[in-house]
Amino acid sequence: MFELDVRSRKPIYEQLVERLKELIITEILKPDEQLPSVRTLAQQLTINPNTIQKAYRELENQGYIYSIKGKGSYVSPAS
Repeated sequence: MFELDVRSRKPIYEQLVERLKELIITEILKPDEQLPSVRTLAQQLTINPNTIQKAYRELENQGYIYSIKGKGSYVSPAS
């Protein structure tokens, strides 16, 4: 699902944001589809959960995803 280049000059969270945006824009990730939990994705990618959290927060600020406390993060419906 994700290809991250750890040797890139671009921060990992930015790579994650860009990749998730691509998946949302191309509708590989459908509106209202739940994203993997921060902990799950961090384990899959073997990166710090704070990095995932930062990427999710950035996507939420840009309106690509929304979160429900205690439930997780979801793809925002297209407006």
